[in-house]
Amino acid sequence: MSENLLFMTLGGSAIVHFVITCVMGLFARHRVQYLSLAWVNGIFCCTTLVAACFSSEIASAQPGILHPGMLLALLCACYLQSIYPLNISMPGFLQWERMWLYASPILVLIGIYVGAALLGSRIVYIYSASELAASILSSDILMRLCALILSICYIVNIFLLPRRMARHANVPHYLIGYLLAMGLSVVFYTYIAILYDLRLLAVYVVLFTVLNLYLMFRTLETLALQLPRPVISEVSEEQETKAKEQEEEDFNEANLHRFQSINYWMQKHRKEWKDSTFGRDRLCQATGLNRHLVLQSVRSQGFNNVHDYINSFRVTELKRMIARGEVKSMSDTLLAGFGTTQTVRACFFKAEGISLDEYIAKQQ
Repeated sequence: MSENLLFMTLGGSAIVHFVITCVMGLFARHRVQYLSLAWVNGIFCCTTLVAACFSSEIASAQPGILHPGMLLALLCACYLQSIYPLNISMPGFLQWERMWLYASPILVLIGIYVGAALLGSRIVYIYSASELAASILSSDILMRLCALILSICYIVNIFLLPRRMARHANVPHYLIGYLLAMGLSVVFYTYIAILYDLRLLAVYVVLFTVLNLYLMFRTLETLALQLPRPVISEVSEEQETKAKEQEEEDFNEANLHRFQSINYWMQKHRKEWKDSTFGRDRLCQATGLNRHLVLQSVRSQGFNNVHDYINSFRVTELKRMIARGEVKSMSDTLLAGFGTTQTVRACFFKAEGISLDEYIAKQQ
C-alpha cells in the first residue's frame, strides 16, 4: 500500500470526524446528550490527523506482533467507543469522576510506558510466535498482554451496551445495531494489533469512519422528526381557476393557489380520504390536476410527497378520534383511513415524534 493512499485515507477520516464534531457540537449547545459524541469525535479527528502526518513512517513500518503503540491505540479506541454512543441513559458515563475511574487502567499503562521511555528503556519488537513464546515472562511482553486483556474487557463492555440500552424505551433501534457493528469493528482492529497488516489497518479506518458517519446521519434523521410539521390552514372558500398565463407569471403564487384548492377539497370530502384506497391518483382525478402539479403544490408548502399530505389529514382525524374516546383498540384506528395498523403506527410516529401507544396512554 502506497504512502499517498494511506495519507488520503487518514486525512479523509480526519475531515469526516471534524465535520461530525462541528455538527454534534452545535446540537450539544441545546442538548447535553450530544456533548459526548462531539468531543470524542474531536479526539478521533485529532488522532487521525496526527497519524496522517506520519503516514510515511506508518507505511514503511514493520512493528511485528503486539506492538505497544498498536495496543495503546486499541485501548484508547475501545475506551472512547464504549462511552460515547448517542442517547445512552447512563449518567455515570457523563460524570467526570466515573469517567476518570473507568479510564484509570489505561492511564496507569500509559504512565508506565512513558516512564520507561524517559528512563531509556528499549521496547523489544516481536516478529514471530516463537519469539513471543520465548519472551513471554519478560516485563515488556507482560505489559503488552495486560494491555490486550484490558482491551478485551472494554470490548466486552461495548457488546454489553445494547443489553443495557434495551432497558430504556426511548433508545432508537438503529443505535443498538450500531453498537454491535462498532464492537465487531473493534474486534477486527484487535486482530490487526496482534498481527499487524497495513492494508487491513486502512480498511479498519474506512469502516470506523463510515460507522461514525452513519451514526451522525441517523442522529440528524431523529432530530428531523422533531421539527415542526407543515401547518394546514383552513380554506374558507373554493379557489377560482386562474388563467395559465397568470400562473406562469408567479410560480410560487400559482403553487399556493393550487394547494389551497386541493386543501379546500380535502376539507369538504372527509369521507373520501377516510377510505384506505384513497391515494394520489384519486386526488388528482378529483381536483383535475395532474400528478406533477399536485406534487409540486404540496411540496411548495413543506410536505415531502402527496402521501405525506394525505396522511397528515388522517393523523389529525385519528387524534380527534382518540380525544373523543372512539379508539378502543388498534383496529379502530383504521377508521381514520389507514390501510393497516403498521401503517398507522409508522405515519403517526413520523408526524408526531411519539409512538401511537404512548400517545393513547397519555390521552387516557
